[in-house]
Amino acid sequence: MNYLGIEFSYRSIPELDPEFIPLRVFDRAFLEGAKKPIGIAVERAGGQIASLETFIHGTEEMRKADYYYIDRIVKTLLWVKGGFRIYVRGDQEIYAYLKDAYAEGGSRDFDRAFMAGVYEHPFEVVLTDELPAAQDKPQTVGGHLDGCRVGFDAGGSDRKVSAVIDGKSVWSEEVVWFPKTSADPSYQYEGIVSAFKAAAAHMPRVDAVGVSSAGIFINNRTMVSSLFLAVPEELKEKEVRDVYIRAAAECFGPVPLSVANDGDVTALAGALSLEKNNLLGIAMGTSEAAGYVDKNGLITGWLNELAFVPVDASPSAMRDEWSGDIGCGVKYFSQDAVIKLAPTAGIALDEALSPAEKLKAVQALMEKGDPCAAAIYRSIGTYLAHSLAFYYDWYSCENVLLLGRVMSGRGGESIQETCRRVLDDEYPDLPIHIFLPDEKFRRVGQSAAAASLPET
Repeated sequence: MNYLGIEFSYRSIPELDPEFIPLRVFDRAFLEGAKKPIGIAVERAGGQIASLETFIHGTEEMRKADYYYIDRIVKTLLWVKGGFRIYVRGDQEIYAYLKDAYAEGGSRDFDRAFMAGVYEHPFEVVLTDELPAAQDKPQTVGGHLDGCRVGFDAGGSDRKVSAVIDGKSVWSEEVVWFPKTSADPSYQYEGIVSAFKAAAAHMPRVDAVGVSSAGIFINNRTMVSSLFLAVPEELKEKEVRDVYIRAAAECFGPVPLSVANDGDVTALAGALSLEKNNLLGIAMGTSEAAGYVDKNGLITGWLNELAFVPVDASPSAMRDEWSGDIGCGVKYFSQDAVIKLAPTAGIALDEALSPAEKLKAVQALMEKGDPCAAAIYRSIGTYLAHSLAFYYDWYSCENVLLLGRVMSGRGGESIQETCRRVLDDEYPDLPIHIFLPDEKFRRVGQSAAAASLPET
């Protein structure tokens, strides 16, 4: 195979997506002939720095390949680590390319605006002679089991809530909802309050509330969340930023509250249940959510927004409607992946159904042993193996926990089996261990783990 003048090959091709190009395969082939050193760093809140040293070809003939490689690497660094400032060392043309790409109206305008909003800081690309030193501030989070706690997990297609007493879930509920299409934030607020009160009814009191939610949160405030995608910008500061703070106060008064990204709670759930650290948790549901617990059992403070991290180098890769980019994880490790592969597999889904209902239709076929549905899950398992190898380059994660509605039932088992087989064949040197919790934990485990977030 050849793309942008880079020759590469791999054996395990997703049967329903033969044009898929694993980004790690492309990157490794690109670097074989790249000799010019270049340094990239990103800065996020609190002076935290993530940096990498890599190479480009630095010739006019390979300039398009250089631009593409750097574009994907910088995008990955931003969405794995987070940041509002990019530092470039070693190549004036790469600096100019990135400055244009991350300018207002540039090819990475979505990424620029998103990061500027999250960190409440203008986005910058800076040319430097020396990269700033890497600096992280890992922190402990969760693991508090005492007392009567509400744990809430807010997904894009369903919400889950648990009543937890001294670390034991005594009641859980899962409710379908449609927050991403509601422009009136009272819909989401009322759903949150309803869930809180439903859990409280199964306990003598409420000592603390923990929330696992899609999005990015700072001091329990909702900075960005796909759950409020349709809400007009002018309402977000008043109605969305403090939505969980207001809901908890209305229901329970001044009890301790902790709101965390659902990916971080996935990782926490894995660390608690498996008693293993150095763990990457991936929740495949409405989107792809991820979190990471390092070798010391600490949360890194990284962004871990793998939904926006590219995994496919194919120029024909599917486009994400939100970011406008192609080949990103959300289209490979969420219900969108199942839906996009269904037509190629020969499965016609009723367009009147919601995405969650379409997924359930394919899952029902899989449970009956339908060969077309099986091909979908094998293809996702192949995607996953190549992408876990790519993620390993960034996380060195020896343990991976897979959660979310896509991983439910026989489909999830097929994804795991296929992924393991491809990893053994293509990447036998990588010490990656994959775990699936039991069925109930896969679906409501995050809400129970969320209950352990606040310290009382």
